[in-house]
Amino acid sequence: MSPIRSATIAALASAVVATTLAGCQFGGAEQDTSPIWIAADLELSGAAAPVGRTYQRALDLKVEQLNSSGALNGREIKLKVKDNRSDSAESLRNIADFSSDSRISAIIMGGCNECAVGAVGTINEKRIPTIALAASGAIADPVAERRYVFKLGPNAPDSAAALTTELRRNNIRKVGMLVSDDDYGREGAAALKSELDKARIALREQRAKATDTDVNKQIQQLAAGKPDALVFWTPPEQATLAATSAQQTTFRGPLFFDAGAAGDLFLGGAAKATERATLIFTQTMVIDDVIATTPAKAARRQWFQDYTARFGGYNGSSSFAADAVQLIVDAELRAGGEAGKVNRNGIRDVLETSQMDGLSGPIRMTPDNHSGLMPQALTTLVARNGRWRLAG
Repeated sequence: MSPIRSATIAALASAVVATTLAGCQFGGAEQDTSPIWIAADLELSGAAAPVGRTYQRALDLKVEQLNSSGALNGREIKLKVKDNRSDSAESLRNIADFSSDSRISAIIMGGCNECAVGAVGTINEKRIPTIALAASGAIADPVAERRYVFKLGPNAPDSAAALTTELRRNNIRKVGMLVSDDDYGREGAAALKSELDKARIALREQRAKATDTDVNKQIQQLAAGKPDALVFWTPPEQATLAATSAQQTTFRGPLFFDAGAAGDLFLGGAAKATERATLIFTQTMVIDDVIATTPAKAARRQWFQDYTARFGGYNGSSSFAADAVQLIVDAELRAGGEAGKVNRNGIRDVLETSQMDGLSGPIRMTPDNHSGLMPQALTTLVARNGRWRLAG
């Protein structure tokens, strides 16, 4: 075992055991050895299946690591996964089923914005803590109406601000934007327009349905406006499609990707079309470029290596799923309650004040903010020789 790996596991073990012992060393309460059940509602088929499968791999790997770490005080995590087929109605049925299973501590939802937004009412009514990995701000805001709902992933305003900084740095005055016609896309278009207006950068946009597999028409219309740069605020597969389409037009300017467009580390067939493109995302995607100077960076590097060794490549979104597991497990161990009985209200209360230097970056939940990824988690990456690299 490498020194970094053993140090990481030791740090994890001591952190989790400390929180566990703090709750039960006084009063001689019966030790709880019941399983920690986490449910996952994922897009394992349908339009959003690529990212759903990434989340499932990440959940399986993280659960396996925690179960073998010796840090759970005699307990074991178990996953209950259902496929929502990238359909919000199916997702809602899954949430209802999970809610009625008294063994389940919390739910992790995948990348489907409509699924997560559509389930908010049911989640609150059933009072089951839920962490969504989808990007729409409407999942976790307004907090007063979403007490049991949390979000883990890039936030549109943070991504828009970081993108605008890069556009200004490159002296861009005119931008063409392809945006997905969904909650996150509309939110992103509004956030980016607000930032660009302040920077006096002109914006033209075209929309695409999240399920569209041909965006040639939209890209041609954007290119006809002779922009200085193109911004793609779409799911990963659509962003690479758009880059390939742009290559077939007269446009020769730079490409910029929003954090929601992040996918695989290696760009495969789109490598030529995306060369020198800029992506706003978390450092985990390129942690092998970063010197591991802190325990958090060492843990991120180990996660990158473990995921790559297991699955033959890396996907940037995997860290969000892994962090969601860690947040739920920490909350379960700290929530207390009667041995063998799930304390969902206690878990919710702990989640709402969670702080963690996670695999994705710094995460801070508060009673006023249920979307925990901090703006500082985002950095600038650039595509070089078919893969993402740290810019600079």
